[in-house]
Amino acid sequence: VGASLGAALRFDPSHPSTIRAAVYQIPAAALFLAMLAALALESRHELAAADWRQFRGSDSTSVAAESDPPIEWGPEKNIAWKADLPGRGLSAPIVVAGRVIVTASSGVEQDRLHVSCFDQRTGAKRWERRFQATGRTQCHGKTCVAAPTPASDGERVFAFYSSNDVVCLDLEGALVWHRGLGFDFPNASNSLGMSSSPVVSGETLVVQVESDDDSFAVGLDTASGVSRWKIARPNRANWSSPLSLGEGGVLLQSSAGVTAIDPRTGRELWSYDDGASTIPSSVAADGAVFVPSHGITALRPGGTGEPPEQAWREAKLRPATASPIVLDGRILALNSAGVLTAADAQSGEEKWRLRLEGPFSASPVAAGGRLYFFNETGLGFVVQPGESEGKIVGRGDLAETILGTPAVAGDALFVRSDGHLWKIGQ
Repeated sequence: VGASLGAALRFDPSHPSTIRAAVYQIPAAALFLAMLAALALESRHELAAADWRQFRGSDSTSVAAESDPPIEWGPEKNIAWKADLPGRGLSAPIVVAGRVIVTASSGVEQDRLHVSCFDQRTGAKRWERRFQATGRTQCHGKTCVAAPTPASDGERVFAFYSSNDVVCLDLEGALVWHRGLGFDFPNASNSLGMSSSPVVSGETLVVQVESDDDSFAVGLDTASGVSRWKIARPNRANWSSPLSLGEGGVLLQSSAGVTAIDPRTGRELWSYDDGASTIPSSVAADGAVFVPSHGITALRPGGTGEPPEQAWREAKLRPATASPIVLDGRILALNSAGVLTAADAQSGEEKWRLRLEGPFSASPVAAGGRLYFFNETGLGFVVQPGESEGKIVGRGDLAETILGTPAVAGDALFVRSDGHLWKIGQ
């Protein structure tokens, strides 16, 4: 296209008439190719907007506002496709450029690490890569080595495992780099297993590795895997995940509280030191960060180096395993009894409660103004949140153990169990 346009636009810039003539002389083929290029660029932008690139979505909110998945599904209803998976996995799928990518671990010692890629539209397997774990693979029976959700920057996939292996692949499955963090930090593990999911911020992959012995967070260069920085973290087992705050940095959560850091340098921006949960992760929306601390504590970050303002705190909003979610000015948290509580995100005032059938390990996602929950037996609930009450408006049963959080892309849900990956959609 460039060569054709260049040949057509050989003119004397001092004569406007030659400019008009040159434009009219552009070959039709060049114009056609230029239009195709523009359409392809627009298509890529739309595809990127529809991606779900990390745990709880590309923006870490768990909300896909433009999507509209079905509200009912079953063996013969609204299952677009179903694909077999190797081994076990609690990691959520991610969706990148028409690909659905998920990790798994297999073998007696769960030391075989898998990354599988499926076509988003058809479910056909595009590729699968296997690696040998270099770190410890001991885990609690409920979890497994493939517990952390992978992440992507749109060009590469970063798979992280409880063995502290970080694998970087391109979108066609070619190995870019592999870091065995267990070699550098052999005491950074615990007998229950790790599950913190990495997050991409700019050109840095932020990985949080916290245990009772050696705890740290590290920023890895996305292109090379080389460490940009490493900071010490509280020595206590922690399964919460970093949270992208966009221009506000990356939030690290632990039993001590939360700390916002600059992802390029690891420099602390601000902190809150009044404790936080080590399982459900924080969520950010509308200029506030909602931390699972003493129930839920709403913080409004100030400037760099300034402590955040505590907007409110509500003990009744204490989440269990599932992370809280913010939708349409409401913060919603699911407790250990399976009771969903909705509160005003500005004040923390409780608005309504709704009992669901638990137990739940997966965090909820939102699409089309509705909330989607999956319990551990594979039963899914669709909740329509209202001003004064929430209603169950749909459900579906996949009849397999589901511990991982779904992904949303297009008008479909992507849900994984140990054995299968489903696309729930038309």
